[in-house]
Parts: sequence; structure tokens; C-alpha cells
Amino acid sequence: QVQLVESGGGLVQAGGSLRLACAASGGTFTDYTMGWFRQAPGKERELLAAIRWSDGLPCYAASVKGRFTISRDNAKNTVYLQMDSLKPEDTAVYSCAVRQNNIYKYQYWGQGTQVTVSS
Repeated sequence: QVQLVESGGGLVQAGGSLRLACAASGGTFTDYTMGWFRQAPGKERELLAAIRWSDGLPCYAASVKGRFTISRDNAKNTVYLQMDSLKPEDTAVYSCAVRQNNIYKYQYWGQGTQVTVSS
């Protein structure tokens, strides 16, 4: 059973940084893609960044490109989201999810971690 556990959320002032981590277990992820999502109150869930586990190829949403960086550590089965220049509008619950490369829908989800950016 695949399990994803996020960590690293918290409260930060505008302009600050946080690094989220998503530890994956229960599978071999060579043919998977990991994504980071967020959902703010009253808003739809948004895909922020994704990374292909096999070669580390990243992609980003326009809203975070240049401020957020996704990376992975294969030895630790962990994917990170480095968030810099945070803004109050980045406040949301952040979740990681994983899908097989040949499947469009994300199949497994973490429980989410709260990120709050104060002005």
C-alpha cells in the first residue's frame, strides 16, 4: 500500500521560505510522477509542480514558477517543494500525490500540511 507523508508546513512571514517534504513508501516509484498541490478555503485544488521520478524532469504552474522548486531524493524516496518569496495568497493546505506515468489521474494522496503566510 502506497503511503505519502508530508511535513514542513507552518507559519511564515511574507517574503520568507519553507521547504515541504513528501516521504513515499509502499512501492517502487521509478515509473511514477509526484505532484504537489494546494487548496485554499473556497478555492479549487491547484497543481503547483510535478516531477518525474525516473529522471527528475520538473514542471511548474505559472503561479509558482520561479518561486517554487520541486526536487527528489531517490535514496530517501522523498520529494521536496522549496517555496521562496512566499506571499499571503500562498496560504493553503499543501498535499503531495503520486501517479503512474501512463495514468493521468493521481492515485495516492498524502494527508496535507498547512502553510500560512502572514503579511
